[in-house]
Amino acid sequence: MVAVISSSPLKSPPFTSTTHLFNLLCRPILPFALSLRTALSRSARLSSSSNPCNGKLSVRAYMENSNPFSSFANKVIGSLPVVGLLARIASDEGGVGGDIIDFAEFRRRVGKKSTINDSRAFYEFQDRRGRAGDPLYVLLCCWLAAVGAGLLKSEEILEGVARLRISNDIEFEEQNFVALMGEAKERRAKVNAKAPSIPMEVRVEKALDAIYVCCFGEDLIEAEDQALLQIMLSAVFPSVQQSQIEAMIQDKARRVAEGEEEGNIPKPKPLPKEAVQLQMKDLQFLRQNSES
Repeated sequence: MVAVISSSPLKSPPFTSTTHLFNLLCRPILPFALSLRTALSRSARLSSSSNPCNGKLSVRAYMENSNPFSSFANKVIGSLPVVGLLARIASDEGGVGGDIIDFAEFRRRVGKKSTINDSRAFYEFQDRRGRAGDPLYVLLCCWLAAVGAGLLKSEEILEGVARLRISNDIEFEEQNFVALMGEAKERRAKVNAKAPSIPMEVRVEKALDAIYVCCFGEDLIEAEDQALLQIMLSAVFPSVQQSQIEAMIQDKARRVAEGEEEGNIPKPKPLPKEAVQLQMKDLQFLRQNSES
């Protein structure tokens, strides 16, 4: 049995000054086939009164906390049974008490604070890369690097996003990564080991590696792609200097052009049986609803 995928690439609608990434990223991810349908309706508009940024505020990386006291208080609140539960219910961004920030929470944080320029970059990147350049795919790669660095092996990240490029089943991959990160945290808790401190610059490099595997396959990174990558990565990791991000992207493009990355790109692997079963259940669900 093979995974069912779309035969034609998705193309985002024309970008306008009122089109905002928030409209897409703050929606829940639906099952495989539903997500394709949802991706076709990206032209929903966000009024200036409901836009939390109005195109003026810069995005603050959700992993970064410049206030040590608030970080400590957040952990204490999360450890209190009743108060922690209420805090988790009230928070739409998660991360209470050291919880793993899941992909939906990550999208909300980025979507709320993304500028018009950030949004334009995501849409233009999808126009250039097709379905593989979906903003959700790009953000998943950034989420894995920011939250998963230190919990996930680099091979696990790259194999997962390579599989996503083929299957389009972002829901399954998210669930799989969350399970892997949860298992890693449990193993560390048993031996009372702290998670390693991963510099933001390293996280940016991991995000770039994942984006290349997921969105480019083995294609060259052209100048237009480099400019868009810099905007998107700077939006998610604003504490890293843009000159550093630019240098990372240029070095990656050079190594790809010179063939130095060939051995680092995982070959596509067959989908796990669980992923195929989930996709078939989604398609069966849609078929039943369409007939009723």
